[in-house]
Amino acid sequence: MTLLQYDFIRFGVKDFIDVLIVSFIIYQLLKLTKGTRSAQIIIGLFLIAGVAFVSYWFQLEGLTWLFSNLATVGFLVLVVVFQPELRGVLAHIGQHRLLRLFVSLEQKKTVEEVTRAVLRLSDLRYGGLIVIERRTGLRNYVETGKEMNAELSSELIVTLFTPYTPLHDGAVIISGDFIVAAATSLPLSTNPRYRKLFGMRHKAAIGVSEVSDAVVVVVSEETAQISIAHHGVLESNISKSEFRDVLVGYMKK
Repeated sequence: MTLLQYDFIRFGVKDFIDVLIVSFIIYQLLKLTKGTRSAQIIIGLFLIAGVAFVSYWFQLEGLTWLFSNLATVGFLVLVVVFQPELRGVLAHIGQHRLLRLFVSLEQKKTVEEVTRAVLRLSDLRYGGLIVIERRTGLRNYVETGKEMNAELSSELIVTLFTPYTPLHDGAVIISGDFIVAAATSLPLSTNPRYRKLFGMRHKAAIGVSEVSDAVVVVVSEETAQISIAHHGVLESNISKSEFRDVLVGYMKK
């Protein structure tokens, strides 16, 4: 079906869909690089592209020759320059909820790393608040803290919750096999059942579990007790020997 035709130019429904998809991809890439060093590099690339267009339009042989030769190695240069950003984009795509619909809810690496971290935090009597994202996106809470997109490891979790370090306050949010943010702020539960029984970490764990399907693990700094919040309910005083199995059970729900 042709939407627009002018001389030899024909613009149909398929072309319209093609333009929409390309525009969406470019928009998402620009949004991911907004406020980063990459944004300045992209502006520079657009300026170079503009100069290249002018050289071709006015048939400036010297500039045309230069840009033609640069184009042969330009792709490799861009991969090297944008390596950190490309990794972040790929990680962001891999964490998308639509893709996770086809992935098992039980993620072995997540369970193992979180279990090791929680047991270590309990031994050290470090307070901890770990949010494991599932189908409900937590982007609005990620933006309240320090975005990381770091590969998940128990050592990193313990380091983040070490007292007096810059990011030890707040919650760590895990999505897939990545720690996506640290020192994030979570909503506090308004349930009167928990109002006087627990501290801020536990209320925050219950609060975020009330508005999402996240599995939230809390380690008490005062008692070293381990708790898990899910769907607005807190299971407290979980023994270290049973924690892994309890966590797997919540991840399967």
